Amino acid sequence: MSATHEHSDHGHHDHGPGDHGHDHDHDHGHAFDEAHPPRPASASGGHHSHSHGLEGHTTATGKHRKKLVIVLCITASIFVVQLIGAFVANSLALLADAGHMLTDAMGVTIALIASILAALPATSKRTFGLMRVEVLAAMANGIILGVICVVIVIEGIRRLGTEVEVEAGPMLIAAIAGALANLVSLLILQSGQKESLNVRGAYLEVLGDLLGSVAVIIAGFIILFTGWMVVDQIASFAIAALIAPRAYSLLKDVLRVLLEATPQDVDLDATREHMLSVKGVVDVHDLHAWTITSGVNALSAHVVVDDAIDERDYHDVLDELHACIGEHFDTEHCTLQIEPAKHAPHEHALHA
Repeated sequence: MSATHEHSDHGHHDHGPGDHGHDHDHDHGHAFDEAHPPRPASASGGHHSHSHGLEGHTTATGKHRKKLVIVLCITASIFVVQLIGAFVANSLALLADAGHMLTDAMGVTIALIASILAALPATSKRTFGLMRVEVLAAMANGIILGVICVVIVIEGIRRLGTEVEVEAGPMLIAAIAGALANLVSLLILQSGQKESLNVRGAYLEVLGDLLGSVAVIIAGFIILFTGWMVVDQIASFAIAALIAPRAYSLLKDVLRVLLEATPQDVDLDATREHMLSVKGVVDVHDLHAWTITSGVNALSAHVVVDDAIDERDYHDVLDELHACIGEHFDTEHCTLQIEPAKHAPHEHALHA
């Protein structure tokens, strides 16, 4: 006989056979068995804001929605300023920076829409709701960044060897305004960029914009004092070089989520070791961990317990397993199937 248990927001537990409705404490002050290993160094430390399942869960992007709205207003305004400045100054570098600013605005808009959709309740047809929309939005951001990078390079190559007159004055004014706006946006997004792929995408784009604006400012001063116009194309290539690695990094993280790879901050070997240290657990198989969306990790496993354990004690094993996984690995949405050792021959494990 086996029992399946899933942690939920309301503290309801399917404890398996023999459960007589006992109430159990699931706070993070759970007293582990003396043989239980300490929190592994690979797990993220410090204060943790744990969810208890998915119902009513606020996604990482949703927590920072107001910040994204402020950044969107700043970015859209500076895009208009830089676009006008690029045409007045005839500067490719400034136009590239304006184009990058446009992708920032589009990316933040997509992230905001995605955060609203991701907060919609789950249904019987979409059991995780639309949380993954945030990840798809981050993928769109990465693709847009890559396209902008290619366009900048092509236009820069096309201009090489041609005499293009660039007005340094308007170029500098627009670039300095962009740099100041990007600096403010960075400070606004700083606290949320470690929690959400979408906020991180917006943060990286704004960071790239800031560096791009600095490159345009430098190019503007060189043109102002030397008249060397080709530096405008060089600056545009520098901006493209800043964009490319950020697009790659964002898309790589998105693919990790979509391919349901183990979260980077979760060590499955250490997780298995901790689960096996729980009194009565003799084996753990079909252990999986994945990311549903930014800030929402999930885990499932089959846990084999000693036949000597009374079925009424299954809930104690489940309590310690959930406390362990939640406290040590910041993963509280987990589904655990408890199996007596005598049930093992009936299991056909697909994974170790």
